[in-house]
Amino acid sequence: MPIFLKFSGFILVFAIISRLIGCNYDSQATTSSIPSDSLYVYKSPIDPNGIGKYYRGRQIAYTMGHSEASWLERSEREKEERTDLLLQALKLRPTDVVADIGAGSGYMTFRISPLVPQGKVLAVDVQQEFLNMLLDNRILKNAFNVEPILGSLQNPNLPNQSVDVALLVDSYHEFSYPHEMLLAIKKALKPNGRLVLVEYKAEDPYVPIKALHRMSEKQARKEATGVGLNFVENQDILPLQHILVFRKVPNK
Repeated sequence: MPIFLKFSGFILVFAIISRLIGCNYDSQATTSSIPSDSLYVYKSPIDPNGIGKYYRGRQIAYTMGHSEASWLERSEREKEERTDLLLQALKLRPTDVVADIGAGSGYMTFRISPLVPQGKVLAVDVQQEFLNMLLDNRILKNAFNVEPILGSLQNPNLPNQSVDVALLVDSYHEFSYPHEMLLAIKKALKPNGRLVLVEYKAEDPYVPIKALHRMSEKQARKEATGVGLNFVENQDILPLQHILVFRKVPNK
């Protein structure tokens, strides 16, 4: 009897283990066709405004196309977003090199340009159509300290340790390779250079922007500090957006 019980117990344990292995195998078989790696997860979009790619628990949003330039340049934008307060909050010096990453039509680029008369604005975008607009407006506005730069999905193509302030206004959440972009931006920053993320507040349900085009402070901090940038502050002075400031610490 004791032998039978031991044998029965062995069969039961074996059956449970086999079942667990079988479940894991089935799960892997179901997801094996979905590409993934240590940084990103790919699955069906929870929100139709996303690309089905997830980074640190956040679904990445679709990129705004150049056809939306009129929305970026809308006359009421300064009143809605208080971009005047944002410019003050940047505390730019006349000699600063500012990278406006995801510059789009250049709404912020050409407002920063006169604030850095001995410096320059590196206006980065991945869409050539936006760069063409920047080049045209550079002449019209006599803003020859603006340098349009064609970036890639994984790199803004900025020289190493060349940037005092990297500014990303409502663009970071659309980067399809956020980890790689943050690393490249960090490399482009001078020692003690600043990354400034301006994103619509996900915490505020009254912000009239689609969910995937907003970010929480917690999420943004998780992603930026994850590549070794130090969080400095959240300047909570804008009606709709966070101003999240990070700093590149030398030798980190």
